[in-house]
Amino acid sequence: MNIDNNCVVTLHYNLSDEHDKLIYTSENDEALSYLHGWGELVDGLEKALTGKKANDKFQVTISPEDGYGDEDPNLIQVMPMKTFNGIEINEGMELQGEDPEGGFRLLRIIKIDGDDVTINMNHPLAGKILKFSVHIESVRAATETEIAHGHAHIDGDFQH
Repeated sequence: MNIDNNCVVTLHYNLSDEHDKLIYTSENDEALSYLHGWGELVDGLEKALTGKKANDKFQVTISPEDGYGDEDPNLIQVMPMKTFNGIEINEGMELQGEDPEGGFRLLRIIKIDGDDVTINMNHPLAGKILKFSVHIESVRAATETEIAHGHAHIDGDFQH
């Protein structure tokens, strides 16, 4: 079966940056399973997977536009230290914060200068070229329940 919309795909992958520095590998974890065509992966990877089948192995390089987007300079802001309500913070620390739309967003502390704290709310991989090395383990048609729920059900996960 070739990968198309409403297929459940199970795969292992390595993710590296444009300099071939390994960012993540699923080799020591469970394989990733997802519902194809539902936006669960970055666009470039999902496009590259379309038409492939079980046991295929391939590599793909994805531009920022098809990955996590370009870094938005408006998402790098300087805030007063008092904004953090006494939480002990350090440069490089990651916190979850509320975005202007009322949702939650990961933010990174990139600089502390006295009472000024510079944060970056861009995705950590925004603006980066991504290299994926993929091994597809299996492909199957999604069940009606999986399609209704909008995600794959793996290992008895039929409640969501």
